[in-house]
Amino acid sequence: MFFFGAHSWRGASGRRYRFKCVLTKHGLPPEGVGGIYVFVRRRWAFFLEPLYVGKAHDLRSRLMGHEKWGRAFWYYGATERYVMGPIRDEIDRRRVEADLIKGLKPRMNDMEIPQAEEAKPKRNAAATHAFSLGALLGRRPQGAS
Repeated sequence: MFFFGAHSWRGASGRRYRFKCVLTKHGLPPEGVGGIYVFVRRRWAFFLEPLYVGKAHDLRSRLMGHEKWGRAFWYYGATERYVMGPIRDEIDRRRVEADLIKGLKPRMNDMEIPQAEEAKPKRNAAATHAFSLGALLGRRPQGAS
């Protein structure tokens, strides 16, 4: 199956991770095998768009009843699931998942990636808003004489 074979994605670190396509439950790894999975939408023939990246300590049980698969299939047009395993250590699974989410930016992942340089203090926005409201009402700012 050349069309639905293995595929690799690059994380934010630049490292490539190789996944295999799973079309049916018979292609899933045996019970107890942990790893990373990706919900994918196929665009044209060979262009794959990752929609969701997740990790599981048991890929088989997680993918058989995943709560986001219905939404991925019906709303976003997911066509395939890709798995990478076995990854036995939870810390390694978290590291790989975070690297892929940061690199691929899948639309269904709810995880916010903290970025300190983009954060703006809320006080300044509130102070600016209060100042502009005061100007509209004809009041002078408190610091002005």
